Amino acid sequence: MGDMSNSDFYAKNQRNEGNHAAGFGCSVMELRSLMELRGTEAVVKLQEDYGGVEGLCKRLKTSPTEGLAGSQTDLDKRKELYGKNLIPPKKPKTFLQLVWEALQDVTLIILEIAALISLGLSFYHPPGEKGGGESCGAAAGGIEDEGEADAGWIEGAAILLSVVCVVLVTAFNDWSKEKQFRGLQSRIEQEQKFQVVRGSQVIQLPVADIVVGDIAQVKYGDLLPADGVLIQGNDVKIDESSLTGESDHVRKCPEKDPMLLSGTHVMEGSGRMVVTAVGVNSQTGIIFTLLGAGTEEEEKKEKKVKKQDGAAAMEMQPLKSAEGGESDEKERKRVSAPKKEKSVLQGKLTKLAVQIGKAGLLMSAITVIILVLFFAIDNFVMQKRPWMPECTPIYVQYFVKFFIIGVTVLVVAVPEGLPLAVTISLAYSVKKMMKDNNLVRHLDACETMGNATAICSDKTGTLTTNRMTAVQCYVGDVHYKEIPDPGALPPKSLDLLVNSISINSAYTTKILPPDKEGGLPKQVGNKTECGLLGLVLDLKRDYQPIRNQIPEEKLYKVYTFNSVRKSMSTVVKLSDGSFRMYSKGASEIVLKKCSHILNEVGESRVFRPRDKDEMVKKVIEPMACDGLRTICVGYRDFPGDPEPHWDDENNILSDLTAICVVGIEDPVRPEVPDAIMKCQRAGITVRMVTGDNINTARAIAIKCGIIHPGEDFLCIDGKEFNRRIRNEKGEVEQERIDKVWPKLKVLARSSPTDKHTLVKGIIDSTMVDQRQVVAVTGDGTNDGPALKKADVGFAMGIAGTDVAKEASDIILTDDNFSSIVKAVMWGRNVYDSISKFLQFQLTVNVVAVIVAFTGACITQDSPLKAVQMLWVNLIMDTFASLALATEPPTESLLKRKPYGRNKPLISSTMTKNILGHGVYQLVIIFTLLFAGEQIFDIDSGRNAPLHSPPSEHYTIIFNTFVMMQLFNEINARKIHGERNVFDGIFRNPIFCSIVFGTFAMQIVIVQFGGKPFSCQPLDLEKWMWCVFLGLGELVWGQVIASIPNARLRFLRRAGQLTQKDEMPEEDVNEDNEEIDHAERELRRGQILWFRGLNRIQTQIEVVNTFKSGTSFQGAGALRRQSSTTSQTQDVTNVSSPSHVSLSNALSSPTSTTAATAPPTTGQC
Repeated sequence: MGDMSNSDFYAKNQRNEGNHAAGFGCSVMELRSLMELRGTEAVVKLQEDYGGVEGLCKRLKTSPTEGLAGSQTDLDKRKELYGKNLIPPKKPKTFLQLVWEALQDVTLIILEIAALISLGLSFYHPPGEKGGGESCGAAAGGIEDEGEADAGWIEGAAILLSVVCVVLVTAFNDWSKEKQFRGLQSRIEQEQKFQVVRGSQVIQLPVADIVVGDIAQVKYGDLLPADGVLIQGNDVKIDESSLTGESDHVRKCPEKDPMLLSGTHVMEGSGRMVVTAVGVNSQTGIIFTLLGAGTEEEEKKEKKVKKQDGAAAMEMQPLKSAEGGESDEKERKRVSAPKKEKSVLQGKLTKLAVQIGKAGLLMSAITVIILVLFFAIDNFVMQKRPWMPECTPIYVQYFVKFFIIGVTVLVVAVPEGLPLAVTISLAYSVKKMMKDNNLVRHLDACETMGNATAICSDKTGTLTTNRMTAVQCYVGDVHYKEIPDPGALPPKSLDLLVNSISINSAYTTKILPPDKEGGLPKQVGNKTECGLLGLVLDLKRDYQPIRNQIPEEKLYKVYTFNSVRKSMSTVVKLSDGSFRMYSKGASEIVLKKCSHILNEVGESRVFRPRDKDEMVKKVIEPMACDGLRTICVGYRDFPGDPEPHWDDENNILSDLTAICVVGIEDPVRPEVPDAIMKCQRAGITVRMVTGDNINTARAIAIKCGIIHPGEDFLCIDGKEFNRRIRNEKGEVEQERIDKVWPKLKVLARSSPTDKHTLVKGIIDSTMVDQRQVVAVTGDGTNDGPALKKADVGFAMGIAGTDVAKEASDIILTDDNFSSIVKAVMWGRNVYDSISKFLQFQLTVNVVAVIVAFTGACITQDSPLKAVQMLWVNLIMDTFASLALATEPPTESLLKRKPYGRNKPLISSTMTKNILGHGVYQLVIIFTLLFAGEQIFDIDSGRNAPLHSPPSEHYTIIFNTFVMMQLFNEINARKIHGERNVFDGIFRNPIFCSIVFGTFAMQIVIVQFGGKPFSCQPLDLEKWMWCVFLGLGELVWGQVIASIPNARLRFLRRAGQLTQKDEMPEEDVNEDNEEIDHAERELRRGQILWFRGLNRIQTQIEVVNTFKSGTSFQGAGALRRQSSTTSQTQDVTNVSSPSHVSLSNALSSPTSTTAATAPPTTGQC
């Protein structure tokens, strides 16, 4: 296609870059065009233009074995010439942009307009001074008194000012959230390190420091950080789906297809590559730049290049242009993902906020209408005044005042603090979770974790320390309970053993001297291999000289470890031209392939099936019962001529000679049993899913406390698991899984597919009322699918591969199970924080709206003025969300069962508190409003004319209102009906400072707020009364706590009526369809009969439930248990599992958020 123009373009660029690339033999553009080729094309181009990979390395001035020298000047020069290995992020929104966004809020806009009209009108004086005023009657009453008219503008200005405050606070919150998010991103990026050879040393580098010309070591599970050409590889397979959309793994080797691209995953094998393109010049970088993730100047620079890039990108996959498009789409989605994150909780709250807002809108509209009608009837009907043109501005001013009151009611009613509270709470938790070794990649994972009901954990490294040491071995027909003296072993066996372990393990695995004096040696690389290398050192031998003698390039063929083989084998060519293959792997798997074994003098003897059985009984099972991992080491010799057919794996990996069996200990982490006990107390089932032998797994599970002897549990291996869950055709059936998972505690020898099947089975299960929320831990590449499927995926930060980290939601930076318990605690804390805030917020909302509404209707003026309302709104929304959302978690959170996804946000205790405190506040405020002047012996503030000075009466009302909110904020700290609301208050400095700060501000506003805040300074006695009435909140809180919930039946409903059932309509349709499918087989008459029965059953159940007063929260969660009822079942069976029509009868008032559960068919 555009080939000619393309090469012209590169040629032109070449000239510009010729002098630029002075030091090196190739320019950025040349390398970029090289990386766009695939397969044989690329090999040919490399041969012709560069003289193969070695030639390319020469031009890039690097050595394929020793790497770059690593001098700073050289590295800087490379960075300057070929770019740095980072894709510049999108510019963050500036503070002003965030302010602009905050201004888009509809209620604020309405307020601004009203305030501007009010401002404009306050400067207008009707003509005809006195006469006009008189003739306008009461409307103008008191308008000229003591130059008050001059102060008319203050209210408008004050509203504008408070709007500015609200906007700035919102913008600041958004800005800090964005900043935290960026910090988190950069932290995740810094975490990713890569192995690079520099100056013949293998070092770990942060990905951003990799430069063109580096020799990088790639291994199973890596996410490639840059483009490169493979120099040497063993069995390398790459998953390129992130670039091409093709899910098949692509085999890479230097002879056929050496091109490795950034952003792709190494699924198997290991090797070395020379880096040829980094950052924006790498394939992923090019796509990102096309999507506009690059910065401004980048775009200007790339304007010319872009068209070409488009052509190049199309050329790069002429056949796959369709997929190319898709992958672009995917990429685009991936780039913009963080923006749209909305968690279950945020969904619930946004919905709630919208509903409250609607109610507020209704109330405010009614308020305005009543005020206007009252004024009009009073003036024009009762007093029969004519409408005079010169009075119009005064009337309009009144209408504007009414309108402002209405809008203020709306402002107070709309809880814009709700989404803010979630954000603050999540952001705060995420920041603190960092300290607890949880690096949260997706905000909502933090809150989902609070609802977790099951954890499927790996064994190695999560429950155990992942420090492998060989403690037993079986060599030459002797089972040694501890590592023997090298002299005791047959010399021939010893040599074979040492060679086998040294050569047949990844050369990146090493044992280094300890960091601190007297510490344990440092294990680098695969921990099981480290255990075996440790055995070599314990036998007073060294593996390094053997490796130096046979460097990695000389290995003839490597069958790398993967979850299917469960073994690793390496072939070397011996000096006489024959081949020897060393093999190691899970003992029962490798022993099956052995036909010989070395005897007590190191000679091989026949190894019969019955010997194998005996060995399993006498050696392997006892080792496994001690919780040891058993590894078998073996070898096989092949003739040099004819050369064996290496691809015929089954024949090659058979007929082995066993050298020894090693028992490797991986001790349980000391803090794990305690953490698991906490989980079980908190209603979370812990299951162990491991690739290890079933006896080892059981032994470790007992040590951890996952299973207790005498309990009813299942401990099975992958084979048995599959036998139980699959039907004759080999398909997985949900009903069969449902029989297995509730009791399953240990799944051993499991494949990644088993793990995924189990997780999916538990999530899709409809046996229990609540949908199970499953967390999964994983570290290997193969755990990706299970991590993605789980509600929360935990990847290991230390042992985890990049693929696992990509698929996960939270990274455990210390690989420790007890950090998961911390995550549960934080998750529950988020939920509780939001509930605390809701309880506080709704009390204020209810009271403020009712006060403004009734006050307006009875006295034609809201007792709480617009500016005061805005101040209350600021306390309520912004400050309270900060104060209540930052409560630190306590251990007591782990003493209750998970909430489950269908629990209403507002529990019955909370409803009781909201209504109780609401009643107290309304009684106090209305007493003050209608009898305050007699109590305090002051002038009444009711029926004051327009622009009259602020009255002491209304100031007391405002002040008392704020005091009550302040003390109620302390009450709101506890939502489960606890008595001591001060418990742990000083552990939360933010809360204390906000309460005191608000109090101080309130004093300033009342004493010095004057006209803008419509406040008259109060003396000490009145202040004491206000504080006293506020303190009454705490006493009243104790009274409310004493009322048992069972007495207040109606609350149960109220608590769940606050929010409509959130089930999306599609779900409902799906369910109806589901019923139809299930019942189509039954005859129509039977259907009607069963449906009638169901309805009656349901109603009886509902009545009974309400009678007994037990909480009826499961309504929406009652699921259909068996969707396909076959005709053969008798009537009783058919009608029993159908709590179905309940959904229609009841789900809306009762269950809150069925929508939070993904639409599982068969849910009703």
